[in-house]
Amino acid sequence: MRIDSFRSLVFHGLRFGFRLMPLPTGTRDRLRQRFLSRHADLIPTPPRGRAVAGSARRPADHAAHRLIDHREKVDAPLPSVLPATLVAFYLPQFHPFPENDAWWGKGFTEWRNVARALPQFEGHVQPRLPADLGFYDLRLRETMHEQADLAKAYGIGAFCSYFYWFGGKTLMEAPLRSWLADPSLDMAICLCWANENWSRRWDGRADDILIAQDHSADDDLAFIAHVSDYLKDPRYLRVDGKPMLLVYRPGLLPEPKQTAARWRAWCRDSGLGEIHLAYVQSFDNVDPRTIGFDSAVGFPPNNTTARNVTAGRTLLNPDYAGELLDWRDLAESVKEADYPLYPAVNPGWDNEARRSGRGRTFVHASPAGYAAWLRKAITAARHRMPAQPMVFVNAWNEWAEGAVLEPDTARGHAWLDATRSALLPLPRHPRPVALLHVWHVDLLPDILHALKASCIDWRIVATTTEDRETAAREVCQRLGFTAEWCVYPNRGRDVLPFLRAAAPLLLDGTRTILKLHTKKTEHREDGDRWRRDLLSALLAPERARRLLDALHATPDIGFIAPDAHALPLTDYMGANAPHVRRLSERLGIVVTDDDRFIAGSMFWAKVEALRPVYDMDLATWEFEEEAGQVDGTLAHAIERVVTLGAARQGLCVREANDVLGEPTAARFTYAKESRA
Repeated sequence: MRIDSFRSLVFHGLRFGFRLMPLPTGTRDRLRQRFLSRHADLIPTPPRGRAVAGSARRPADHAAHRLIDHREKVDAPLPSVLPATLVAFYLPQFHPFPENDAWWGKGFTEWRNVARALPQFEGHVQPRLPADLGFYDLRLRETMHEQADLAKAYGIGAFCSYFYWFGGKTLMEAPLRSWLADPSLDMAICLCWANENWSRRWDGRADDILIAQDHSADDDLAFIAHVSDYLKDPRYLRVDGKPMLLVYRPGLLPEPKQTAARWRAWCRDSGLGEIHLAYVQSFDNVDPRTIGFDSAVGFPPNNTTARNVTAGRTLLNPDYAGELLDWRDLAESVKEADYPLYPAVNPGWDNEARRSGRGRTFVHASPAGYAAWLRKAITAARHRMPAQPMVFVNAWNEWAEGAVLEPDTARGHAWLDATRSALLPLPRHPRPVALLHVWHVDLLPDILHALKASCIDWRIVATTTEDRETAAREVCQRLGFTAEWCVYPNRGRDVLPFLRAAAPLLLDGTRTILKLHTKKTEHREDGDRWRRDLLSALLAPERARRLLDALHATPDIGFIAPDAHALPLTDYMGANAPHVRRLSERLGIVVTDDDRFIAGSMFWAKVEALRPVYDMDLATWEFEEEAGQVDGTLAHAIERVVTLGAARQGLCVREANDVLGEPTAARFTYAKESRA
């Protein structure tokens, strides 16, 4: 402990002094990179998570469980003119080659790392396994065609492929040569020279180097001559008609301005013409024009700052020595600069597969949060570069670093679906969604009649089980209602079906949801009266439109509860304390005596207020099998915490009578208080 404290003191002291030094940005970047590459041992040990014996939960049957926001492939049109070109970083590593055989063992590709990863803490989605494209081999021509078709279907306009050149020797170039030789592969690409050393640690630092860079003036010319075959190709990505060439770490070039000048002169002299040079802000932050480049490209999560939340999570592996950071801090804003900078976004990051038990994981990444971030980035790109807006995505297929748009077994096509949704215009006046769970089909007419009496133009989304679907559809048809049906197994009461059906609504522009279900509460004699009270409080004709208007007009309202149903959480914890503790930990919050939950599981909500629930990486396996439980399940616990994440974002829960300025309702009588 004393060594760690001393290391932390030295590191933070040096960093504080370094920040006070009046240095140019380029000099500061170079000195920081040089120091970290030589003195990584001075970096303080990150905080440790909680190792709680006997309390951790993980699946015991297999590693390919679905999360609650899993999405199947959906064919949908894109705008005829996209608002920006999306360029996804692409790793051409997934095929065997001799150097990897020598360094890591015969037949190695990073799929070996991907498949060996294990979950290290509760809610850790590992291993991250591919779905539709499988464990592909980029030597196969069909693979790149499938990738290109999939990317284009969801709005990705180009791949930015890493290019591995080491003083005249290239690695992993075979897939790129296949692209060059196949004119039918009509996906645009650009190249990003990964100009750092390749080390056994996968971090480009100066220790345990497998193959080193050899930067020189001669190497500059040899490099540009080699890649010119790609730059000449008519499919190659261009900016203002100029081929775009990226450099991953310009700070490692001895003379980046001279390198840029050599490349430009060679291209002019060879008849290629002008080129557009960009650098990736993975370690550097300089104005690109000061080093002879034209633009910079963002590269989250590198060069960003996020809260370390390791200490608040429960470990599955008590020896875990990695760190957990809050991805939401990355997505809060789009980086600004007073120089040409292409914005970039990131669909998560987790390099546990490369660094077993010592990975760096960004938690709370979700497709809904990514889509919102991507929309902001597209807006920024259109403002900064209106003639040719571009946004970069890190990444298309960095499987061992958990930065992946390709379909996986956990979320399916959710990241791609979020990408496409960000390219679509949002509806100006979206219809409110009535999201119904139909278990007791005989009670469905009551809900439908109440919806009709409200005189609101509803979009109805209904969930049910396979054995009840036909009967429920017949009721809707007989009463003249049209619904979008989602059929799920009987698991998680009304809560899991609601969360699964609501996930797409976070992407399609829906603003408000009314959650309802065919509630009988058969263990109570007053169950019918409770259901009628809930429906009346939320959906009575004299109330419904006013509640909807208030939800739209009042920015800080996230949820509207029925009268007398917003209850103090700590007073009505019941048997739910263990689950509530786990969920609050995964939300990144601490439960207080001021927190309130909505009893009865019916409410109005802004869609954005639901988003924190999807930041927890909840999987369907975590919901218990249905056995008539009346308390103590994960579904009961989610009822108690669904409002808490929104509250920490400034979205409150208010009761309907309070919203309408009506007298305080009678005291809640449908459950007894039970202090945890």
